[in-house]
Amino acid sequence: MPSTITPAADHHYHFVTGKLAEPMLREVIERLANEHGFRYTVEVMPITVAALMSASWLTKRLQVASDVTHLIVPGYLEPGRDELAAHVSIPVVIGPKDLRSLPELFGASVVASRLEDYTVAIIAEINHVPRMSVDAVVERADRLRADGANMIDVGCDPSARCPRIADYVTALVERGHCVSIDSFDVWEVERAIAAGASLVLSVNSGNREQAVHWDAEVVAIPDSPQDVESLDETLGFLMKRNVRFRIDPILEPIGVGFAKSLVRYAAIRERYPDAPMMMGIGNLTELTDVDSAGMNMMLIAICEELRIESVLTTEVINWARSSVRECDAARKLCHFAVKHQTPPKRVSSDLVMLRDPKLSHYSHETLDQLADAIRDNNYRLYADEHSLHLLARSMHLSDRDPYALFEQLMSQPISENVDASHAFYLGFELAKASIARKLGKQYTQDESLRWGMLSELEQHHRLQRRRRPRGQGMDQK
Repeated sequence: MPSTITPAADHHYHFVTGKLAEPMLREVIERLANEHGFRYTVEVMPITVAALMSASWLTKRLQVASDVTHLIVPGYLEPGRDELAAHVSIPVVIGPKDLRSLPELFGASVVASRLEDYTVAIIAEINHVPRMSVDAVVERADRLRADGANMIDVGCDPSARCPRIADYVTALVERGHCVSIDSFDVWEVERAIAAGASLVLSVNSGNREQAVHWDAEVVAIPDSPQDVESLDETLGFLMKRNVRFRIDPILEPIGVGFAKSLVRYAAIRERYPDAPMMMGIGNLTELTDVDSAGMNMMLIAICEELRIESVLTTEVINWARSSVRECDAARKLCHFAVKHQTPPKRVSSDLVMLRDPKLSHYSHETLDQLADAIRDNNYRLYADEHSLHLLARSMHLSDRDPYALFEQLMSQPISENVDASHAFYLGFELAKASIARKLGKQYTQDESLRWGMLSELEQHHRLQRRRRPRGQGMDQK
């Protein structure tokens, strides 16, 4: 992983690059130096592409002045960090593979690695359990736990009793899961508790008499969402009989009482300042046509500030398919924000998925200079908010439409080296670049797009292609 730097006025950063990247690197560093007030030098190695440097090759050519405090090298040199550090005897900072991401070394917060603490527990519901096999339920529960769930809620079918409910609960408990049972069927609840379930969703005036005998914690709810008086009566009944409970005043969907239900949660917290509480946030994420990450973040923030210690969520609808992971990231971020009394900004980008936290584009003039400096026929691809750019020796093509850009390329004499493999590669990369341009994401050739916590690394094909004959590679820098 790239290093991080806390810039200081007495720091002198020595940047190492290749010939092609020099103009772009100087453009980026000048902005950073003006912003952070550090000193710097740039050493251009006798090599066209910086990504081809190795640590052993670099140590034979480095010339680092005595007042340099940090050596900053491209991301491809990460395997040789120790060798470089032993050679220069100063901190070696591994920069990004794409120098446009260099500002992140100086602006990224280092607290993200400490986002481990949280107060909000996640109860992940597996819906319609009776329709699944025991093995399928256990497998799904294992995945939900890996994503951050603290408890697995067994969702029953209200229209039909589940004769095998004990089998499901037993299998989950034997697997080490904490289990809750979501049913108003007393028969199902009693057998689930006997098999090891420790929480019952939910209890109101209709079944609170039976709850006295369950020896389990229950979730107390009103008889109807607006009937707060019935909730008070159920809570009074449970407290007199020493039944453990957590309170859920019921989160209602948008359009049928959402805002009022938030007020209700705040009022219940004031009325019962020390009572455990729960919020069923799936009522909102599953019933709203919007990607769930932002909504989960806001609901977890409300829970953190109101000291609502648990949430119930599920992943039925496709736009909420990663809700447990989102809640896990959100609860840590919100806990950090509340604990340190600071907005949760520049702390973690795990939940920035549709777009990217920051964009860094080269100017058209800089790309023209790069095209003039290129001495080979390898293709470099770039994207900004206006256009896609394709560069090679003395050639700079641009267009918003990847098809039009490819047609421009095919009209050039250089296109003779575009065989089927090259065309596939360029098509794949241009598709990524087009998506990045439309959504406002950072595009880096031969690198995966960033999707926050959903990002997946791609195999690097560009470096493999450098072994092809001259003029048939796909280099980028």
